[in-house]
Amino acid sequence: MTRAVDAPSEMAAPIRSDVELLLPKDDVGDPELTILIPAMNEELTVGDFVAWCHEGIREAGVVGEILIVDSSTDRTAEIALEGGARVLRTPRRGLGRAYIDALPYVRGRYVVMGDADCTYDFRQVGLFVKALQDGNEYAMGSRWRGSIEPGAMPKLHQYFGTPITTWALNVLFGSRFSDIHCGMRGITRDALLRMGLVSQSWEYASEMVLKSVRMGLKTVEVPVTFLKDRDGRLSHHKRSGWFSPFHAAWINLRAMFIHGAEFFLFKPGIVMFTLGLLLTLPLSFGPIRVGPATLDLDSMFIGMVLSVIGLQSIYFGCLAHVFLDYTDRNRERLRRLFDYTKAVLVSAVLFFVGFALDVAFAVYYVQHSFRLPEPRATINYLAITGLLFMATGFSTFCFTLLLHATRVRYGTANDKS
Repeated sequence: MTRAVDAPSEMAAPIRSDVELLLPKDDVGDPELTILIPAMNEELTVGDFVAWCHEGIREAGVVGEILIVDSSTDRTAEIALEGGARVLRTPRRGLGRAYIDALPYVRGRYVVMGDADCTYDFRQVGLFVKALQDGNEYAMGSRWRGSIEPGAMPKLHQYFGTPITTWALNVLFGSRFSDIHCGMRGITRDALLRMGLVSQSWEYASEMVLKSVRMGLKTVEVPVTFLKDRDGRLSHHKRSGWFSPFHAAWINLRAMFIHGAEFFLFKPGIVMFTLGLLLTLPLSFGPIRVGPATLDLDSMFIGMVLSVIGLQSIYFGCLAHVFLDYTDRNRERLRRLFDYTKAVLVSAVLFFVGFALDVAFAVYYVQHSFRLPEPRATINYLAITGLLFMATGFSTFCFTLLLHATRVRYGTANDKS
């Protein structure tokens, strides 16, 4: 049976004309739970998987729907439909895109995601429902807190890939996940819509985890059972070739680095800026001897470069805080710290003090028949300090402009005032 349905008004994503929703004979109304599953050529397992989902829904004691997002060339859709699942037929666009396409058709208050290959035991879906009913907004499955059947996971993934990338994400974001690549996870529909997922491929999984941290969602880990592939079935990675797991790992790391950009910018910038100032400002009036070493003009040049790079890194890190902030708290805190009028005045003072020091150097140069001062002359050191002040003032002015420009909003071309 085929029927087009209207998306609920609160849904952010529009219904697309190139998707088709197929409804089973015994379709449920007003479900509390949606089991949302992308599938491609899973006719070997999808029948048992749908049966597992029904069993899990009954055990959880909720009204639930099973929504299979299908782009198969085999009988996956037909088997799922016969088993009592809704089937959303979509073009083959990628794993992450399958979830995005399905958003307008999700009816449940709670959403549990996973794979249709029977590697995750959806008879235990009640654990996720209970976690979400308890007030959690995001329930992340963990194979390490549950169990992994021997042979279910390649050793490279189990002992290297997953632990390393999980550790990296926890370091970048201060989180405490034990298994960021677990494919079974639950989330409230409201949180899923607010996430605004955009990833088209494997990296959707990392994007979801990262945004759950950025959004400050109340999160819990749920133990899951991970089973090995059934005889005769090849995983999608194996179907795609030996390089597929490495490609998936790279795009997930790329997502982590982009969403954690300030980790590589803000704190390293503070270190470089501080070290640069320590190498520059104390030498403003001449060389300094520290033990057997003498800090001179070359040290000042190094310090000035470190200071400029460090300051730019700090400001880029601040902008990353703003762009990656769901709550607007970082943006408002930075705007208060960099009040436009005060920040522009401070920038102007720094710039013109530095400019005056360098004008003094230029005047000396002209007055002395275009001859440079002696290397140890104080004016040389003050000129370098002046360059640092000019660069700091101008960078601060530019950052202040960009920071306050993030508040600018434009209407669409169709807006009428």
